[in-house]
Amino acid sequence: MRVPAPWPLLGALLTLWELRPCPAEAATRTYYLGIRDRMWNYAPERENRIAGRKIDSDPVASKFLSPGKDRIGGTYLKTVYLEYTDGSYATEVTRPRWLGFLGPVLRAEVGDTIRIHLRNFASRPYTIHPHGVFYEKDSEGTLDGGHTNHRRDVDREFFLLFSVVDENLSWHLEENIQRSCTDPASVDKEDKAFQESNRMHAINGYVFGNLPDLSMCAHEHVAWHLFGMGSEVDVHTAFFHGQMLTIRGHRTDVANLFPATFVAAEMVPQNSGTWLLSCQVGSHLRDGMQALYRVKVCSAVPRQPPLPGRLRQYFIASNEILWDYGPTGRDGSTGTSLKEPGSEAWKFFQKGPSRIGGKYLKVVYRGFTDATFTKEQPQSEEMKHLGLLGPVIKAEVGDTIQVVFYNRASRPYSIQPHGVFYQKAFEGTVYSNGSALSGLFAKPLERVTYLWTVPAHAGPTAVDPDCLTWLYSSAVDPVRDTNSGLVGPLLVCKPGTLTDSGKQKGVDKEFFLLFTIFDENESWYRDSNEKTAMLDPKQFSWDDVNFQESNKMHAVNGFLFSNLPRLDMCKGDRVSWHLLGLGTETDMHGAMFQGNTVQLYGMRKGAAMLFPHTFATVLMEPNNPGSFEIYCQAGRHLQAGMKAIYNVKQCRPDAPAARPRYQAARTYYIMAEEVEWDYSPDRSWERERHSEDGKESYGHVFLSKEGGLLGSKYKKAVYREYTDGSFTTASPRSSAEKHLGILGPLLRGEVGDILTIVFKNQASRAFSVHAHGVLEQGGSHVPYAEPGEVITYQWNIPEQSGPGPDDSACVPWIYYSAVDPIKDMYSGLVGPLAICRKGTLDPLGKRRDMDREFALLFLIFDENQSWYLQENVAVYGGRESDGSSLPNETFIESNKMHAINGKLYANLPGLTMHQGERVSWYLLAMGQDIDLHTVHFHAESVLYRNGKTHRADVVDLFPGTFEVVEMLASNPGTWLLHCHVADHIHAGMEGLFTVLPRKESVVIDPAQEIATSAAPAGSEQGQGTGTGFLLAVLEVSWGTGEEEKGSSEEGASSSPVGT
Repeated sequence: MRVPAPWPLLGALLTLWELRPCPAEAATRTYYLGIRDRMWNYAPERENRIAGRKIDSDPVASKFLSPGKDRIGGTYLKTVYLEYTDGSYATEVTRPRWLGFLGPVLRAEVGDTIRIHLRNFASRPYTIHPHGVFYEKDSEGTLDGGHTNHRRDVDREFFLLFSVVDENLSWHLEENIQRSCTDPASVDKEDKAFQESNRMHAINGYVFGNLPDLSMCAHEHVAWHLFGMGSEVDVHTAFFHGQMLTIRGHRTDVANLFPATFVAAEMVPQNSGTWLLSCQVGSHLRDGMQALYRVKVCSAVPRQPPLPGRLRQYFIASNEILWDYGPTGRDGSTGTSLKEPGSEAWKFFQKGPSRIGGKYLKVVYRGFTDATFTKEQPQSEEMKHLGLLGPVIKAEVGDTIQVVFYNRASRPYSIQPHGVFYQKAFEGTVYSNGSALSGLFAKPLERVTYLWTVPAHAGPTAVDPDCLTWLYSSAVDPVRDTNSGLVGPLLVCKPGTLTDSGKQKGVDKEFFLLFTIFDENESWYRDSNEKTAMLDPKQFSWDDVNFQESNKMHAVNGFLFSNLPRLDMCKGDRVSWHLLGLGTETDMHGAMFQGNTVQLYGMRKGAAMLFPHTFATVLMEPNNPGSFEIYCQAGRHLQAGMKAIYNVKQCRPDAPAARPRYQAARTYYIMAEEVEWDYSPDRSWERERHSEDGKESYGHVFLSKEGGLLGSKYKKAVYREYTDGSFTTASPRSSAEKHLGILGPLLRGEVGDILTIVFKNQASRAFSVHAHGVLEQGGSHVPYAEPGEVITYQWNIPEQSGPGPDDSACVPWIYYSAVDPIKDMYSGLVGPLAICRKGTLDPLGKRRDMDREFALLFLIFDENQSWYLQENVAVYGGRESDGSSLPNETFIESNKMHAINGKLYANLPGLTMHQGERVSWYLLAMGQDIDLHTVHFHAESVLYRNGKTHRADVVDLFPGTFEVVEMLASNPGTWLLHCHVADHIHAGMEGLFTVLPRKESVVIDPAQEIATSAAPAGSEQGQGTGTGFLLAVLEVSWGTGEEEKGSSEEGASSSPVGT
C-alpha cells in the first residue's frame, strides 16, 4: 500500500535536561521556524566516499544517484524546517552542515516552556509535533550560562537520523519526475526497479559517505543523539568503528534504532583517525547508509601505561568446506524427514535439477594450536554446538588479544571485531578514509596479525553482566563474507571472571547461538554451489523468487529444524547464553526459550531480541527438566526451521530446601468459542483522520468489501471467561476489562501459586491453552481439547517465572492455543497473563500498587493464515470457497489487520483513567518479522526498565517480547496511542486513551471526550499541563508564498501538542 510519506518534515531531537534547583529560573525558549520547499542532493560530492569511487563508476551507488530517462537520480525536491532569528523570517540561523535536511535542534530544560512561531512557506499544509525525550545523566545536565543553547557537560554533540527515505511516498514525486527524468512519460511509478531507485538509505539525508563535518577531538566527551523514522524496513544497527559507546548505562559499539526510537549515546573517543559509521543491516550497508567521522589529536595526550592483563593468542584460519544445514536428515523436534514432500523443510532440502538442497560450499573460521597451522584446535563436546561459528575468542579487561589469521580460502578475507579497541592499522573493514583505502585483510594463502586491546572503558559497566557478548566477522565485503560463513563469537569479561582455562567462574555451562538467515544467493560461492549441485540451467533461474527463497537458510549456528547438537545441562545449573544476530532487515529474531525463563539485565524474560550485529547475554537457572525448543518467535522464521533443542536433565536429587512449595490459588474457567469479529465497526474517526480531498482513506483496502475483498468482519475463535465449570454463564467484562477486545481474560498469579485452567473447547476444531512464563504439567507436551471436550491445565509459578530483581512488581506473559501456534493465534486464540511478586495482589486478584492495568497486544492478524479463511471468503467475500482466486496480492494485503487488541482505527474502547492514577501497561507482541512496533503515547510519558529505570514516550515491541511500563496519568484529555511505524499507522494500528480530571473533580463523560478527540488543530481539546513532561506551545501562521507579509502574530492560532 503506497501512502504519502510521514516524514516530509524532519526535526532533530527535542532535548530536555534535568530540572534546575531553582524553579524561578525556568525559561521560555522561543524559536522561529519556517517550512520551505528546497532541492536536496543526497550525494553532493558525486562520489561514493566509502569506496573511493565516482558515482558513475560505482554500479550500486549509480542505481540510486544517476539520473536518466526514467530515473530521478540523487537530487529531489523536499520540504524542510528552517530556523530564523526573529518573526520577520528574513535571516536564517546558521546551522552545522552535518544536520543535513533535519530541522534545527530544539533544546530545553525540564520546567521550561517552548514557544514555536511556525510559518509555512511551502506548497501544502504542514504542522509540527514533538516527542518528549527524558533521560538521566550522571553529571548535571544543565544549559550553559542561564538561557543559552549549549550544554556544558559535553564537548560536542551530534544528532543523526537513520532512515530509508522513500521518495516514492513524497508529496513531490510527480514534480521530481518532471524535473529530473529526461523522458518523464516513460516512467512507470509501479515499476519495482524505479521504486527501489528512489529509496535513499540515508543518514541525515546523505548517502555513501557524503555526510560532512562529523569531527571531534580525541578524549573529548561526545554526545550522540540517534533516532530512526520510517516504515517496516527501518530496522537499523548503527555501528561506530574504532570506539565504544555507553547507552543507558550499558557498554556497546552499536545502537539499535527503529521508527520513532531515540537513543542518547555517550562516547569518549580514544583512537584518532577517520572511522566508519554505518548501519550494519546488510542491505542498508550495501545501499549507502554509511558516513565517516574523524577523531583528531588536538592536544598532547599523556602516554597511557601498558595494560596490566595477559596476552591472549589465537591462531585462526579460514577454511572452505561443504556444509550440511541438516546433517541428521530429520526434524529433531518432530522426527519427520527433511525431504518429506510438501513439508516446510522440503522447500529447503529437496534436491533436484532446480534445487540445491541442504548442502552448500561455505567458508568458516577454525582455530589452530599454533602459528604453524598444522593442528586444528580440538573441540570439546560442550563446544560441538558452535557448528558453523568460528572459535570463541575470550578476554578480560586489561588483556591484549593477538590474532594470527591465515587465509586458506580462494579469495580475500579479514577479521573485524566488535567490543575491543584497535588502531587503524588493525581494522578489518575495507573502506576509504577520505584519501586512500584502508583495512587489514589477507589475500589467499596470506597471513596477517591483528592486535586488539581491552582497556577499562571497553569492558562491562557496573550494570552489565560479567561477560559481554560480541562477534567477529570478515568485512572485506561485509554482506557477502558473512553470508559465505565467516563469523564467530567474542567475549569480553570483567577482571577475574575467567579461569586459567578460559571458562567463566560461577557458570556451569556456556552456549553461543547465532540466529541469522544465511542467504546463499549472496554467498561468494553461489556459482560454485550451482555447479556442485549439478543444477540444470533450463530448469532454474537465480532470479526466480521461489528458487531464491529455497536458498535462504533460517539457521541457528548453521543448522535448521533442530539439527543443532549438544545443548545439554542439568536442572539447577547456572547457564550463560551468548546470543548473536546478523543479516538484513528481515533478521529480526525473538530467541524464545521454551520451558524455562532467562534473565536479561536483571529482568525476567522468555525471549531475547536480536538484530543484525546485536548481541545479548542472558542467564538461565533451569528448574524444569525435559527437552525444550529454542526458536525464533517470528512465525515465518519458525516455519522455515529456525529452532533447536536443549535438554535439561535431573542430574542430582533436589535438596529439600530447594523444592518449591506451591499452593492452589486461582481457578479460571475459559471457553474457546467462535464469533463474528468486526475489526472496525465505526469508520467515522478513520475517515476523518485519514481521508484527504475526498479520496478514500488509507483504510479502504482493509475495510472495504469492493472487488471481492472481505471488509472488516471475520469469523474468529476467542477465549472467554465463565463463572464456573458448567460453562453456562459468561463472566461479563467490567469497564476495566472492556479494552481487552479480542483477547482472552487477563489471568493473574503470584510466585508460588498454582493456576488451574479449566478449558472447554466450543469451537469446531481442536485447540489448547499454552502459556509462556509458567511451569506446565506435562513439560513441552501441551494437551489439546477436541470440539466439545473439557480439559484441565495446571500451571505452577516458580520464582523463575516472577519478576527479576530489576523488574516491576508484575511482569507480563501471554497464553495462546498451541495445536498450530501460528494458525491458532491468527484465528484469534490469545490472551494476557501477569505474574507478580508475592503479596502484590489483593484477595480479588487485583494489584495493590496500581490503580489501573491495561493489556495491549500489537499484532498484524494475518487472516490469510486463519483456520477460517475459506469460510470468511464464502460468507463475506461473495466468492466460492475453493480458494481459486485467493493468491491475489491486494486480497492478501487486505486481510492483514494491523490491530491493537483486535481493533483498528481507534475502535478499541475502555482505555480510560483519572489524573493522578498509577497505571500499569502490559504491552505484548507476537507475529512475524513485520511485527516491529514502536508504541507511542501522546501527551504522557512512561517509565520502563532496562537494567535502570528510564522515561520515554515510545516503547519498542518485537515478536515474542512482552514489556511492562508504568504511567502516572497527569494530562487530562483524549490522546493518541499508536504504533509509530509508518505503514502501521496508515493501516489502522491506532487507539485513543482518555485521562479524566481527578476523581474529586467534576467527571467528564468519556463518550463526550472520545467524540471530540479528533478536533482540528485550532481547538482547545486536550490542553493541560503535565507532571515532568514538556508541552510545546505552538503559534502557527500559514503562508502560501515565498515571502511572509505582516506580523508573524497575525492570524496565529494556538494548538496543544499530542491530540
